[in-house]
Amino acid sequence: MDERELYFWDLTGYLIVRNVLTSEEVVAANEAIDHFADRIQIGEDNQGARDSETLRGTGRPTLGGLLELPKPYCDPFRKMLAHPAVVMRLNVMCGRYFRLDHGPLLIAGVKGTEGLTLHGSGEPHRPYVAYHHQNDVPYCGGVTVTWQLTDVKEGDGGFVCVPGSHKSQYPMPDGVRTCDDDLGTVVQPAMSAGGILFFMDGAQTHGTHPWQSEAPRRSILFKYAARNSVRSGPARALAMPEVWWNAELVEGMTEVQRAVMYGPYSNHAGAVPFLTVDEDDVVCLEE
Repeated sequence: MDERELYFWDLTGYLIVRNVLTSEEVVAANEAIDHFADRIQIGEDNQGARDSETLRGTGRPTLGGLLELPKPYCDPFRKMLAHPAVVMRLNVMCGRYFRLDHGPLLIAGVKGTEGLTLHGSGEPHRPYVAYHHQNDVPYCGGVTVTWQLTDVKEGDGGFVCVPGSHKSQYPMPDGVRTCDDDLGTVVQPAMSAGGILFFMDGAQTHGTHPWQSEAPRRSILFKYAARNSVRSGPARALAMPEVWWNAELVEGMTEVQRAVMYGPYSNHAGAVPFLTVDEDDVVCLEE
């Protein structure tokens, strides 16, 4: 990353790198998706928009398992996985020895596809995805790399974010979350097919606006993480004490003892128990 990219990344929480894929590479990736179009799953209407009026629309089309497609259809996405343009920047953004946490996932859209309520921010602090800068070295626990396979013009919709929110020290107002009253803070970057969007997933407030273009949306999301961050993927199953250690070792343990035997899994959404000490100095599960 040069000084201009570092400045923009540190200031805004996202970065666009244009013209990374050739037109032939864009065509190959789109043809692979077309070949497996019957596997695309469409979510329920307004599942992502939730209680927002601004973001309402039809269900979001997605396609996973892109690295597992039979050859040659997986090749365009495997080239993206450790592309030089990605590696040289993630080595700075996440630190060396970054890894793929989950994905890739195609997020598609047709005119009227719903948006997604905004989420992620610098507050409350979550160390496994937070952004930190010390001794001239930036560090972010989670970075999403989005490859655009179709053009995204201003006003088309798709990815939106609140620049600088990765440094926020105040809770996100509800109107910003729903985009019903975003205070003028939300931006939708324009991009051409073949470009890459990096953003601080979890640290930066982001989401999507409903898709407004007559042309389709096609974005391929790779979710990378630093080596000391385990957000998703196989972590859900591997974190269970009986798997991370073994069933014999944890057999007969109390709930309190078992709570510290979980393997690493930061994106657990409350499924992993936490410990506290009550007023009688008794260790118990946090409610």
